[in-house]
Amino acid sequence: MRELVILGTASQVPTRTRNSNGYFLRWEREGILFDPGEGTQRQMISAGVSASRITRICLTHVHGDHCFGLPGVLSRMVLDGAAHAVHLHYPASGEHVVRSLVSLATPGLDLRLHPHGGAGLIAPGLEVRPLLHRIEAYGYRLTEPDGRTFLPDRLLAAGISGPDVGRLQREGSIGGVHLKDVSVPRLGQRFAFVMDTALCEGAEELAEGADLLVAESTFSDEDAVLADQYRHLTAGQAGALGGNGDVGTLVLTHFSSRYDDVGVLAEQARATAGSATVIDAADLDRIPIPPRRGPYPR
Repeated sequence: MRELVILGTASQVPTRTRNSNGYFLRWEREGILFDPGEGTQRQMISAGVSASRITRICLTHVHGDHCFGLPGVLSRMVLDGAAHAVHLHYPASGEHVVRSLVSLATPGLDLRLHPHGGAGLIAPGLEVRPLLHRIEAYGYRLTEPDGRTFLPDRLLAAGISGPDVGRLQREGSIGGVHLKDVSVPRLGQRFAFVMDTALCEGAEELAEGADLLVAESTFSDEDAVLADQYRHLTAGQAGALGGNGDVGTLVLTHFSSRYDDVGVLAEQARATAGSATVIDAADLDRIPIPPRRGPYPR
């Protein structure tokens, strides 16, 4: 099962209707928690997300609205008896903040710290790119390995069915029939997470070809001066990130409390998002990872 659970969508401070940041990604056996802001533990309860499902925690940066919920989440995992290793990824320059937050958590969890200081692969299928914010920040991208999609008519013509299909996939050939003869290449699904940043090369690289992109949309296009001052995206810029990157679904979040109606931001994003589906996220939304857009490489 692959699904994004929205735990919080407010920027800087929570509001009456929006909690601070928090995003939980179900990705097969992985449960990845992104940017747990204040109140994330309670939001997980409301969303029906068990803390013991978390296998990784990814922090884009160490501003409080993206990490102050960390001690509570870790303590809850201990209380729930989580026995597996939990990997915590974060910018190396935030080491002192992360160490302080971790020290507040209840001991007893097999927590493994993984600071990163540059672009690259940080775990199987998981990579980071630097963003452009007021402090060191990174976005994340999760990529499923490429595979192949079988073509039923070719399997039938080759006389291959049942368990032999799996055997062909494992071994590459059966009785002179090769995998490439009865299948076509298929790109793995891609998920990208771009939080506090101005437009930059790193954000564009993360967005490229993503089936689902989560992007901050802090300000309206009319407040572009503020966005530039604080190094955040406007709604139109977030939309362009999706449109230029051939994104399947764009999820907007991290809304400034100055906007009572974020539907306006969604409309501004749609104007620049091309063919991407645009969703203005609300707390406790559950967003499935979109189906693959076809068996052939984009």
